Amino acid sequence: MTDGPVHGTWEPEPAARWEDGFLSGNGHHGALLFGEPDDERVVVTHHTLVHPNGAEHARPPRLAAELPALQDRLLAGERDAAERFTDGRPLQWVQPFHPAFQIRLRRPRAATPDHRRSVDFTTGVLRTESHGSRSEVFVSRADDVIVQQVEAADLVVSLNHRLPGAPDTLMVGQSVVRAADGALLTLCVRYPDSDRRYTGITLVVPTGGRTALIPPGAHVTGAESVLLLTRVVRHTGELDTAPHIEALRDLVPESGSEPGSVTYARLLDRHTPLHRTAYERVTLDLAADPAERALPGSELLERPDSPALLERLFAAGRYHLLSSSGLFPPRLTGLWTGDWATAWSGAFTNDANVNLQTASAACAALPEVTEALASLIQRQLPDWQDNAREIFGTRGVVTPPHSDGESGLTYHFNREYPLHLWTAGADWLLKPLVDHDETRGEQDPRTARALAEVALFYEDFLTRADADGHLVVVPSYSPENRPANGSWGAINAAMDLSAARHALRTAAAYHPERAQAWRALADRLPPHRINADGALAEWAWPGLDDTYDHRHLSHLYGVWPLDEITPYDTPDLAAAAHRALELRGSENDSAHGHLHHALVAARLRDGERVAHALGQVLKGDFFHASLMSAHYPNRNVYNADAAHTLPAVLVEMLVQSTPDRLVLLPAVPTTCPRGELRGIRTRFGAALDLTWSPTEATAVLRPTRTHRVELRTSSGTEPLYLVAGEDHVLRLEAW
Repeated sequence: MTDGPVHGTWEPEPAARWEDGFLSGNGHHGALLFGEPDDERVVVTHHTLVHPNGAEHARPPRLAAELPALQDRLLAGERDAAERFTDGRPLQWVQPFHPAFQIRLRRPRAATPDHRRSVDFTTGVLRTESHGSRSEVFVSRADDVIVQQVEAADLVVSLNHRLPGAPDTLMVGQSVVRAADGALLTLCVRYPDSDRRYTGITLVVPTGGRTALIPPGAHVTGAESVLLLTRVVRHTGELDTAPHIEALRDLVPESGSEPGSVTYARLLDRHTPLHRTAYERVTLDLAADPAERALPGSELLERPDSPALLERLFAAGRYHLLSSSGLFPPRLTGLWTGDWATAWSGAFTNDANVNLQTASAACAALPEVTEALASLIQRQLPDWQDNAREIFGTRGVVTPPHSDGESGLTYHFNREYPLHLWTAGADWLLKPLVDHDETRGEQDPRTARALAEVALFYEDFLTRADADGHLVVVPSYSPENRPANGSWGAINAAMDLSAARHALRTAAAYHPERAQAWRALADRLPPHRINADGALAEWAWPGLDDTYDHRHLSHLYGVWPLDEITPYDTPDLAAAAHRALELRGSENDSAHGHLHHALVAARLRDGERVAHALGQVLKGDFFHASLMSAHYPNRNVYNADAAHTLPAVLVEMLVQSTPDRLVLLPAVPTTCPRGELRGIRTRFGAALDLTWSPTEATAVLRPTRTHRVELRTSSGTEPLYLVAGEDHVLRLEAW
């Protein structure tokens, strides 16, 4: 195809709201650019910045001794018994994520202002052009620094911590000192009632002109350009800033030996290959109208049926996902926020959100995202072990429902959300790591270790059996729902059954020495239940009725992300899952609910339902002009779920794979009649390029290992014999 999609977006007007600001990041630092031409602002964020609120001291409740009695009561029919399974503590949220400060760039107002702002997804460069001057900013993957280049003959630079929601009780110290021909700005913020603090450092390096110190900022006049280098350090107690200042100075040659624009270009050249290589691995071209591709993002969002919009949101979603992944995977807000009052603490929320946001990591060739998730899991495994021991009295691990990144301990309880009862989280968080291992054909020892810990938990936890000899998961929790005739803590949630089976069997594949025992344990779990409506029941326990109007689809975990229930291997269960999907409401119209629905529908080969779920998001005003998304319609509550999950939906409707199967074009909406998807990774170790039109499709497979797989299309089934290193071309006349 020609005239491919534009890998970036732009706007002709300034961003008055921080939510509309364009974004750059390297998985550690984040930069959010917004403001008027004469008062431009870069909100600086860092993944480690969380506000102490008491949660830094929280421990899991010690409930293990009470667990057998709770199990007895639930099995005896006392349906609300789990509501009292607590140590009586009040609800405690994790430490909230917050912005560090904003870099303010003030210059004289132009008499005839013109404006254009843009973001280049291939480099991560944010650019504004106004009345003949330009400013650019990116966050370097090579040097872990926020780099700005500003063209302005008259510029005032300052650091300002006063962002919406910032507590009045923050203790703030600022300074500005001369640094060669420029200035060095520092801002130190101490949290109230804590010895924790963070320090921001900005080195101001002008090319020519004069720099005057106007505490707490600097005034540069007559310069050709001004280079700004910024870092944030989180610390306890006083910080010796000298090494951090020296590290910034090392990025800039001695005064006068190199213009700032040359230094900027050199730093950009160091960063770009690391970012571009990752971003360009996968591309989507839907043969959109070139005129629509040229539109600013805000106008394109007003055309929800446009293929150009899907192209740009796919590109933006991969860009933002990559940019927010490094030290950690993305939070609820990715890596960015302009407000201290982040909804749900801006946490890593593990009962759907992290999992949905990272869903495309393996298939869309972003191992950087998988590595960020793996690193977080490895750091928190000791805390997960504490959760298992203190709450359930077992070996192994149990994940928390929420994390601030510092702690992996579980302490979230209230009556409607007894999230400390949830045991399926470890399997879901490990699923992208298992998928990644399958794509590359190697088992990561870190993943193997974590899976073994999950299996050990189930060995100790699954001790109760029903009258038929099946093991019983009790207590059991289906996030964040409850039976229509019961309470939030129940028995045999479908998600818990699927997760336990999958974790045990996957752990067995990684640990042949324990395979027989763990597979035997998995085989003793009960089958799923089909209810009176013909739908897969959310609880496979007699007498528990479904609550259909809910945003979560936890009970369909066996369909997506697992392969436990498929139209090919388990057609009856797939039909029941499809019926459950038909009956599912959307409750409060959360973006993650709609896109989770689309992912399940794609696995069940229902293109119309995929299109409807996508339409709910595209037509519901969920996206800001930045192409970052909101949790609710009408751009209510800044949230990365839709932005980061949408690429996974588009991939799943075009290509699905398991270690032994390839499914092509299973659920393509009529709004995407033709296109090209390049660079996809399959779980049987082949890269894949796919081109399709209404009458034919071509897939090119580039296998890295010799393997036989099953090809599934709408025309039927056939075997594929793939040989490592030999391209395999498939041509389909009907799909």
